[in-house]
Amino acid sequence: MQHSSPDTSIRRLTPEDANACRSLMLQAYADYPDAFTSSVAEREALPMQWWAERLAVATQAREWVWGAFCDGALVGVAGLTAQTREKARHKATLFGMVVSVAHRGRKLGQRLVQAVLDHAAQQPGLLLVQLTVTQGNTAAQSLYERMGFQPFGVEPMAVAVAGGYVNKVHMWCPLPGYASACESGRGGQRLPGL
Repeated sequence: MQHSSPDTSIRRLTPEDANACRSLMLQAYADYPDAFTSSVAEREALPMQWWAERLAVATQAREWVWGAFCDGALVGVAGLTAQTREKARHKATLFGMVVSVAHRGRKLGQRLVQAVLDHAAQQPGLLLVQLTVTQGNTAAQSLYERMGFQPFGVEPMAVAVAGGYVNKVHMWCPLPGYASACESGRGGQRLPGL
């Protein structure tokens, strides 16, 4: 699904976008080290093939990345990873969300998150999307809350950064199938003794 306006568009990235995606993400890791678990050094060392494979458009893909473009230039990204383990296949994780500073205020972050949620809702068996956001990043957390995410806990010392650690707020957003899973007795069911 493509979401667009006169000078901006949101679309799923492909291997042809690997170089632009790599550049944007390396800049984000450098500018916002407390927002990402990955570091510049560890991602910069990965071959271009890794970046291209992450953007592969395969029928059985379990990872997808969307880009926000302004006048043809990649200015924002957000990704979705679906869990592959048998008991966790109903969950996916939103990752790598960033919009370059020069292009903020155009609702590109909101459009990227919406593209992720729209895609997740179309995936058979997915019931919810999770994410983490750095505690204290009120702008990002507010965006996620407006998009339907709810906080459910704080992970202390989640990411080591220069001079210390930052906590991460864990958030989740139910997908359309979540309500029917709950109604059928599967959602939120507690086992004896737990």
